[in-house]
Amino acid sequence: MIGFFIALLSGALMSVQGVFNTEVTKVSSIWTSAAWVQLSALITCLIAWGLSDRKNPLTILQVTPKYMLLGGVILGLLSRVWTQEVTLDAQTVMGILLIGVVGTAMAFTLYLQGVNDIGPVKTSLLSCAELVTAGVLTSVWLKTPLAWQDVLGMALILGMVAFLAVPGRTTPNTTRSNS
Repeated sequence: MIGFFIALLSGALMSVQGVFNTEVTKVSSIWTSAAWVQLSALITCLIAWGLSDRKNPLTILQVTPKYMLLGGVILGLLSRVWTQEVTLDAQTVMGILLIGVVGTAMAFTLYLQGVNDIGPVKTSLLSCAELVTAGVLTSVWLKTPLAWQDVLGMALILGMVAFLAVPGRTTPNTTRSNS
């Protein structure tokens, strides 16, 4: 049962990250926001690696095909990120750090804990509620009105999650028991 709540919390935190990203981008730029999120995620990963498994990081070079290691490098080069103007003040830095800790590191950690506790299928299913949380938070926090299509989409998402979570239904490819 704890895995269920962890999966829901991770989905909610991922949507909070989206709201934070929007607010930080308004006062800085999308590139500044993205760079700080990635930097804080890197620092968090290095700390987690240092405290836990300490496997050889060079094993990543075993990935095939190698282009999977490029990530956003090509897009960054094509969009010439180095030409973007960057303005950092204390409020922007704090917002970006909050995005990194709450929206990225904490959400991802809780998502992985949910996978460990209740399995990948149920965790992914419950994480669909992230979209509902993002819609509600955007409406409440950013005062953005919801259109009827938004409400319908949220209802369909919640309905499908409820339908697929009915006890007694079997879920393919689960690695954990359903108890």
